Amino acid sequence: MKKKATFLSAAILMSFAATTIAQNPHHETGLTGQTKNYISTGMPILLIAPDAVASAMGDVGAASTPDIYSGHWNNAKYAFIKGDIGFSTTYTPWLRNLGVGDMNLLYLGGYKAINNRSTVAASLTYFSLGEIQSTNAEGYDNGTMNPNEFSFDISYAMKLSDELSLGATGRFINSDLTNGQGVSTGAGDYVATKPAHSLAADLGVYWQHPIDNGQEIALGAFVSNLGAKLSYSNDDTKKEFLPTNLRIGARYSYEIDNANKINVMVDLNKLLVPTPPKTVGDSTYGNYYHNLTEWYTTGVMRGVLQSFYDAPGGFGEELREIQISAGGEYWYKNTFAVRAGYFYEHATKGGRQYATIGFAAKANVMQFDVAYLVPTTSFSNNPLKNTVRISLTFNLDRKKKTTM
Repeated sequence: MKKKATFLSAAILMSFAATTIAQNPHHETGLTGQTKNYISTGMPILLIAPDAVASAMGDVGAASTPDIYSGHWNNAKYAFIKGDIGFSTTYTPWLRNLGVGDMNLLYLGGYKAINNRSTVAASLTYFSLGEIQSTNAEGYDNGTMNPNEFSFDISYAMKLSDELSLGATGRFINSDLTNGQGVSTGAGDYVATKPAHSLAADLGVYWQHPIDNGQEIALGAFVSNLGAKLSYSNDDTKKEFLPTNLRIGARYSYEIDNANKINVMVDLNKLLVPTPPKTVGDSTYGNYYHNLTEWYTTGVMRGVLQSFYDAPGGFGEELREIQISAGGEYWYKNTFAVRAGYFYEHATKGGRQYATIGFAAKANVMQFDVAYLVPTTSFSNNPLKNTVRISLTFNLDRKKKTTM
């Protein structure tokens, strides 16, 4: 599908996937009178669930059962994955609810057990925004663009004991939103653009502990996308933060008998990115534009620390920046599963609130997973609403090597 758009409308379309050049944080009055103050990042696609497993359970995964998608949710879980080798692929259509037919997210991943304590894994995430026919403000044809973004990861996980593991990931990131075309500043001129590149790292810790009568509990913590800012132009004052994120979660599993098992999970998420300043005229926070410039130029590590205490609305706003995911699944004879979950984000911080459902079918080494997202608020702008996601996984359960 070819989409005809001016640069302005193209930028609006792209904002579903990534922050555009020189994008100001979003401020407006919320339904309850509170100020909406969204946290702006570059390439937020890095936080989108790449699989139909966790996405069917409200996007929960810090301490979920270890699987091939652990690299996105908590890389330390790879050390406890069952099997010797596996690979997977997921297809996610994008903005289908708006009639867009050529935007999609593709994921490829695989893992290999080195021995009974260590596992390596790799994955590729590719996001295509389709073909956009762009025109300038005067209506002249500027040709077509094929915006796209991708990331490539390599992970390593190691057991420290029979119940505890650590994980580390290195990631290369590329975001090409304009194919080098200029972007209007709104003042009659254009800013030259370029693809943005970055390197990032993830760190995870995972603990699982069996208890009596077929029960197990697990805890996990995961920091993802910790890396250099993205720059789409030569203007160093407009670098975008990566969506550095802290995920903490817990799981309870109960194997009722040989045929029936349940898993129940909950996650808390918080972006480790500074909160943007309040709007112009806020006497408490000072001059908006001065503080906005300071926000853009804040260093990555300073931003991580600052994200815990810098919300203009104080501790209450900091709490509103925490997203909650909860979900569960029921397995029958380890061959069929049904899943459900819920994701909550405060209305002043994006307002994504949706229920999810899905199922899985497993036969020998192959597993087929499906997920479906249903928004629960009338103003939800989630690009995946009413969208089916499909994952296909192959796990080969050959005996792992025992040498260190």
